[in-house]
Amino acid sequence: MTDKEIVEEYNNGSREKAFNELVKTYSERVYWLIRRFVLSHEDADDLVQEVFLKVWKYLPGFRGESGLFTWIYKIATNEALNFLHRQKIRSALQFESLSSELERRIDDDPYFNGNNAVIMLHKAIATLPEKQKTVFLMRYYEELPYEEISAITGTSVGALKASYHIAYEKIREHLEKNKDWD
Repeated sequence: MTDKEIVEEYNNGSREKAFNELVKTYSERVYWLIRRFVLSHEDADDLVQEVFLKVWKYLPGFRGESGLFTWIYKIATNEALNFLHRQKIRSALQFESLSSELERRIDDDPYFNGNNAVIMLHKAIATLPEKQKTVFLMRYYEELPYEEISAITGTSVGALKASYHIAYEKIREHLEKNKDWD
């Protein structure tokens, strides 16, 4: 079922069917987008539920100015960033850095099954500022075009390209500095 058909189905009164189709179509992609931000399986699961609750709540107001996929990703990205912001505040109150907390989550997560190189990549990504992390995750993992990332984040394509390049360089430097992962 296409996004357009899902929205038509929803608007024609088959709301539950349309919503179930949305969840079936996008839940895995939303999960991995969020998981790459928050690094914890449990937190990602909780946030995916929050995302789809918001999708259900706000779908009647969806105007179709962007694609449904783009709209859902924007909600998911905002949920992940809001979660990280709350974590950052909690970390500050506990006098530790959020990047240290995220690195610890990678090491402690029983659901994380990457090799050392993947673990080091995730740790490097965890050190990035919010905007750089956002564009890097969407471009590198999701392979979204800059135009779509721009629609999701509200940032110009030029600024996104610059942020991606800077993020790439910071990750490369971090990996170079921590070569002992082979």
